[in-house]
Amino acid sequence: QVQLVESGGGLVQAGGSLRLSCADSGRTFSSYRTAWFRQAPGKEREFVAHISRSGGSTYYADSVKGRFTISRDNAKNTVFLQMNSLKPEDTAVYYCAASTVGGAITEPRLYNYWGQGTQVTVSS
Repeated sequence: QVQLVESGGGLVQAGGSLRLSCADSGRTFSSYRTAWFRQAPGKEREFVAHISRSGGSTYYADSVKGRFTISRDNAKNTVFLQMNSLKPEDTAVYYCAASTVGGAITEPRLYNYWGQGTQVTVSS
């Protein structure tokens, strides 16, 4: 059973940084490819970043490329999202998601497991 719990969200000024964590209480964390998505009020959930099972491959949305870094520590069953140079448009609820299936890594429907989300608010 996979249970994802996000933490690290909060309020930050534009230009600041936050580091999100997503911990899995299960025992097979390294079996899942993992991603971060976000959803702003009134908008659809959008892809942010993806990391492969081993952590050797990453992929980012154009809107965060160069500012955000996804990483994972399989020994600690945790995936991270380091967010730098934050902008007001990054304000959203951020969700961690894990998948056991293949397919488009940016498609939220292909992720089996989701965390509860953590709020990130960037003030201007």
